[in-house]
Amino acid sequence: MSGRRYLVTGGAGFIGSFLCEAILARGDRVLCVDNLFTGSRSNVAGLIGDPRFELMEHDIVSPLTAEVDAIFNLACPASPVHYQHDPVQTTKVSVLGAINMLELANRKGAPILQASTSEVYGDPLVHPQTEDYWGNVNPIGPRACYDEGKRCAETLFFDYRRQHGLQIKVARIFNTYGPRMSTDDGRVVSNFVVQALKGDPITIYGDGSQTRSFCYVEDMVTALIDLLATPPEMTGPINIGNPAEFTIRQLAEMVVEMTASASPIVHRPLPGDDPRRRKPDITLARQVLDWEPATGLPEGLSKTIAHFDRLLTEGAA
Repeated sequence: MSGRRYLVTGGAGFIGSFLCEAILARGDRVLCVDNLFTGSRSNVAGLIGDPRFELMEHDIVSPLTAEVDAIFNLACPASPVHYQHDPVQTTKVSVLGAINMLELANRKGAPILQASTSEVYGDPLVHPQTEDYWGNVNPIGPRACYDEGKRCAETLFFDYRRQHGLQIKVARIFNTYGPRMSTDDGRVVSNFVVQALKGDPITIYGDGSQTRSFCYVEDMVTALIDLLATPPEMTGPINIGNPAEFTIRQLAEMVVEMTASASPIVHRPLPGDDPRRRKPDITLARQVLDWEPATGLPEGLSKTIAHFDRLLTEGAA
């Protein structure tokens, strides 16, 4: 069978499933590995039956042997409600999972991309965030299992490069949204859209002045594929996200307007260590990948709202 074989860990997840589709669309093959904790078979249902696609249910905390040409390591719960459910397991996935995938890449001589996160910057004291900023992270707080787990994974990737000459790429992913997010995803876009469609109160934590930058999933996947294809000397880390910055209050108001919802906006206390401002500096992505997001928030939200509307309608049927 022709084409390279790509391993995508977390491939049945939100971003991972779009990545699997994009790889197949290029004529290559995919080994999708997922333990289905936050991923879902429904996300890749349209790919099952394609002879170039294989779904393996496996937790990368345990070692894996497979014949692959390149690896995208996306496996890890990515929203607080999920990564705080079992924080010890979250750290294991980030750290032991990274080691196991790096070992596989080293054995196969395969390039490997780590899906890191803007959370490595913590509650940043630099704005917008540039890749040379070391971050402001609470190492013992409730978010540390994810923040520090991802920071340690980055350390491992660069140590494998220095020690073994491994070809690595590190992408720091900023808030990503779009279809295939689950109704209990726990991230702000899905929370607001589901609440608005149900007519429930829209919950803002804090006063809503904190900011985020939202990248549509298809734009994110394009950047990840482009990054893996860069020359070996381009390791990253590289910020991937949409630099358009919105307050959480602005997002809530936009969702209410676009769904024509009567939902009131209510406020709850801000969780511990919640970042106050988040905006990527994507100068490096523009220079190295010739990439920037093509989808504005209103367009992406429209597609995301349609997705959740279908999910909720089917659930009520």
